[in-house]
Amino acid sequence: MEKPSSFEIAFCESIVRREPDFVEALSMLANLYTDAGRVEEGLELDQRIVGLHPDNPISHYNLACSLALSDRNEEAIDALREAIKNGYQDLKWMMEDKDLQSLHSFPEFQALLAEIKNSDT
Repeated sequence: MEKPSSFEIAFCESIVRREPDFVEALSMLANLYTDAGRVEEGLELDQRIVGLHPDNPISHYNLACSLALSDRNEEAIDALREAIKNGYQDLKWMMEDKDLQSLHSFPEFQALLAEIKNSDT
């Protein structure tokens, strides 16, 4: 994937400055920060988004990704649990998502996968 341009980041930052609770812009900016290697800034925004939409499974999933990329694996697994509790079910993507790769060896991650598989039957 190509790194985002400084223009893209600056554009989203300007939107967020004007509309600090505009979740779509916050989410886009969080992704741009992460893709640019600014993982901690992306994590801060993902935490903010979860605060604005605590029942949204995708918000929790994105937070889990940022936490995993920040080597905060236990917190990442907790965020994934919250995503699943709120309806996240995409097992295939969880296995393919490079952001979660650091979690694959954790027994807690494997238990989450088993929970999803069992809920599908």
